[in-house]
Amino acid sequence: MKSLTTLIFLLIIFTGNSLTQEFNSENLYNSYQNFKETDIRNKIFKHAELKSKIKNIKKNKIFKVETAGKSLEGKEIFMLSIGTGKTKVLLWSQMHGDETTATMALFDLFNFFENDKEFTEFKDQLKKKIKIYFIPMLNPDGAELYQRRNELNIDLNRDALRLEFPESKILKAVRDSLKPKFAFNLHDQNTRYTSDNSYHSATISFLAPAFNYEKDINDVRGNTMKVIVNLFEELSKYIPGHIAKYKDDFEPRAFGDNFMKWGTGSILIESGGWKNDEEKQFIRKLNFISILTGLNSIANKIYENADINVYHNIPFNDNLLFDLLLRNLSVKHKNKNYTVDVGINRIEEYTKDQTQNYYVGKIEDWGDLSIFYG
Repeated sequence: MKSLTTLIFLLIIFTGNSLTQEFNSENLYNSYQNFKETDIRNKIFKHAELKSKIKNIKKNKIFKVETAGKSLEGKEIFMLSIGTGKTKVLLWSQMHGDETTATMALFDLFNFFENDKEFTEFKDQLKKKIKIYFIPMLNPDGAELYQRRNELNIDLNRDALRLEFPESKILKAVRDSLKPKFAFNLHDQNTRYTSDNSYHSATISFLAPAFNYEKDINDVRGNTMKVIVNLFEELSKYIPGHIAKYKDDFEPRAFGDNFMKWGTGSILIESGGWKNDEEKQFIRKLNFISILTGLNSIANKIYENADINVYHNIPFNDNLLFDLLLRNLSVKHKNKNYTVDVGINRIEEYTKDQTQNYYVGKIEDWGDLSIFYG
C-alpha cells in the first residue's frame, strides 16, 4: 500500500510539472521531439500532403480552419487561427514554392498547440493575449513543381504593388482585413550564405525590412527590430556565430517591405544552411523555437525592453562559402605552372516528378578564391 501511495504521489508530481512546464527556449529545445510532425521528414512535400494534414487538424477543433482563397491552378490556400487576444499576429510560409523549412515548423507548432500535456499554462495565457493566424504554403503551385516561382514563373514576392496574381491578392486581403500588429514572413535562403566575413554559415537570418529608400526607422520598424533582438538572443544559445541579418535594401515590390509601410511589423526569418542538415530538420527546429519566442515576446511585450543596438550589431549576410574549396592547385599551360583555387558546389537536382532530390557536383569558380571558405 505504501508503494502504491508513493507511485501515485510521483505521478501527480510528474503530471503537474508537465502541465506547468516553464516556458523558455531551453525547455522548448529539449522537448521539441514531442511536437515534431513525424509524417513530414523530407523537405519536398506537396499540397496534397498539406491538405491531408490540415483536414486532420480541422477535426480536432483546436484551430479555426478556413480557405483564404485558391491559387492560379485552383489549389486551396488555407488559413488557420487560434486565440482570442486583441493583438493579431500573421504568419505565412512558402511564398516561394521550394522554401519549405518554415512550413514544416508550422506543423510542429500546430502539434504544440494541440498537445494538452506540456506548456499548458503558457499556451492558455498566449491565446488570451494574442490571436494568431497562419497561412502555410502560400504558393501551392510552386510547391507542386518544387520551384521558387508560381505556375507562370512569377516571383510572388515582387507582386505586392500590382497584385496581379491570386496568391498575392489573398495575402494582401488577409492583411487588410486583420490589420495584424506583427507578421512573420518565413523563407529559405542560399545555404552558402555566411554570417559576415567568416566561415560560419548563416543558418538563420533576420530582417526588419525598410519601408522606404532612406531606411527610416519609425515605431513599427523599431518595434520589429526589438522583437528580432529577442529572437537573436535566444537562438545565440544554440548557434552562436551562425546568425545574420538579411540585406536591408528597400524593395518596393516586396511584401515584407510593404507590410511595414502598411503598418504591420514584418519579421523576416530566412533559413540557411547547417552542416549535415540537407533536409533542414535542425533548422526546422530553430524555426519552431524562433516563432514561439517571438509570439511570447509580442504577447507579453518583452520586446519593449530590448536594446535596439543589438539588432544593428547583428552582422549582415555574405556569400563566401563553397561546398568544397581546393586551394593552391597547379595548372600547367604551355610549359608554365599557374596557381589556382577551385570552388566546387553540390547542385541540388530533382526527379521529373519533383518528388526526390539528388546532387551533382559543379565547378562554380576558379582563380584567386582566397577570400572564400569551404
